[in-house]
Amino acid sequence: MGGTCEIVLAGLDKRESKRLAALGMKEVARIERHFSRYRPESVVSKINVNAGRGWTACDEEIAALFDYADAVWRISGGLFDVTSGVLRQAWNFERAEVPSPELLLPLLKLVGWGRVERRAGELRLPKVGMELDFGGIGKEYAADAAAELLREHGVRHGYINLGGDLRIVGPKPGGEPWSIGIRAPRQPGMLIASIPVSSGAIATSGDYERFFESAGRRYCHILNPKTGWPVSFWRSVSVLAPMATTAGSCSTIAMLLEADGIDYLEASGFSYLAIDQTGRIYHNQ
Repeated sequence: MGGTCEIVLAGLDKRESKRLAALGMKEVARIERHFSRYRPESVVSKINVNAGRGWTACDEEIAALFDYADAVWRISGGLFDVTSGVLRQAWNFERAEVPSPELLLPLLKLVGWGRVERRAGELRLPKVGMELDFGGIGKEYAADAAAELLREHGVRHGYINLGGDLRIVGPKPGGEPWSIGIRAPRQPGMLIASIPVSSGAIATSGDYERFFESAGRRYCHILNPKTGWPVSFWRSVSVLAPMATTAGSCSTIAMLLEADGIDYLEASGFSYLAIDQTGRIYHNQ
């Protein structure tokens, strides 16, 4: 999942906690095998290999995820696009090099969820080189799936934390909320806020996990699929929503909308905490 992951359970004896945590971890691993572009056996990898060629069979679970990807693509005006992962070929955050327009332009021509072809039980990328990448919602979906599975097995107290995106299974055994820390984006190891959460999910998007600086400018991994360039208005956006998938896509869309992200957050109806590049904090609840 590309980060530190944990399952915290309470109100159970040690043996039962270990058994149920293993069940949750197994579900996360299943989703990673099924949806990760890094796994050659995944349906996403098969779709990418078939780009510009044939159709790939899709089960009901991934078809539902495609439906969600389509919905957030439309809501965001095309900014949240699961075909935009191909742009990572131009942006290498380990080399810390700003790509040339000549490198970005051909990749931008491969971006466009609106061109993806779908029919009952199948999907096809119409152009060779196009790719699907669920990096923007994959671990959030896994957190939701693991939490729901644990609830089905009787868990009532705990949470799933996949790389800093959390889905709450239920409050502490005494009914108290969990205290979820929001990282200070410019002070590693420091928190800027602690939020009490008893249900739902919280996810954060920011410019501080994968980035490099060049000529006094910070370049982060969240890329505008229309320009190919990193976002630059927000340091971080955290959103509290009923599900991690919703919270994660909402926080990312706000990052992609730049200064207009605050209007989007207000319209969403979800609680949020956002920090712009000047360090100013915005929140509604």
